[in-house]
Amino acid sequence: MSMFINGLKYIIPCQSQFSGKSIEQLVSEQYQSISTTVKNCLKDHRIPAANKRAEGTFQALRCILHELQSKKLSRKLEKRAKREYKIVQSIRRLLRDRSDIVIRRTDKKAYQEITSGRCPLSDMLYAVQTSLSSLVAQKALSFQQYSKISQKLNKLELGHYHGLPKPHKVGTPLRPIIACIHAPTTLVSKFLNDLLAPIYLNVARNKKFIIIDMTDLYTVIPREGALHTLMRFLEKNSHHGKIGTLSIDAIMRMARLILDTNYFAYNNKYYQQTRGGA
Repeated sequence: MSMFINGLKYIIPCQSQFSGKSIEQLVSEQYQSISTTVKNCLKDHRIPAANKRAEGTFQALRCILHELQSKKLSRKLEKRAKREYKIVQSIRRLLRDRSDIVIRRTDKKAYQEITSGRCPLSDMLYAVQTSLSSLVAQKALSFQQYSKISQKLNKLELGHYHGLPKPHKVGTPLRPIIACIHAPTTLVSKFLNDLLAPIYLNVARNKKFIIIDMTDLYTVIPREGALHTLMRFLEKNSHHGKIGTLSIDAIMRMARLILDTNYFAYNNKYYQQTRGGA
């Protein structure tokens, strides 16, 4: 679908000669998949998909798919396709001959249930206090900064899940929100934001940005990739290895602390976020 959105020039002619299926079978399968997606989208926005205009569009789609499957490949593309086909075949042979290699679908769940049933709040507090005390002992963090980012014990609270309705969507689904305003690392997170946001805004000035809509944006951000990007940002914008009064190492330790202690409660159960950055 993304290729069709970008335009026909971005669609590589299909390599039907490398498939055991006929062109008609390939066209039928692809048409069914694409047309179903489009019809569901039209239905979600209450747009009729049975009028003459829609029928003509779907017929044109079938013709385009047939043309792409029937079109002869260029010499360069055919050479590349044959090479990739051989690679796939070699991988299949390897998997067939090696019983010690097991391939399974990756678990893409962003949250993991705490099966012990024990509230993780005390462990979170201990991790935060230990980490920040270590930074103070190493003089990477002043006592005033430590006091500023330490959550008050009488306000301490584990993050909890609630949902905000999306009235503009069919069925009014809920947008998941994790409220962590009184979590042990909230003030640490705010401290880093106040420290780094002005630098980022200054760097981003006169830059061009592309706005896109992503599904599950925060939970699909690779954690190590985000930390690596943060490290490069700090190294590029630091002065003698520091941002303000904090060393790069201290900032990275605080960032990891925030990610490693991301817990919340929902429906009388406790969960930890294991993937993503928020």
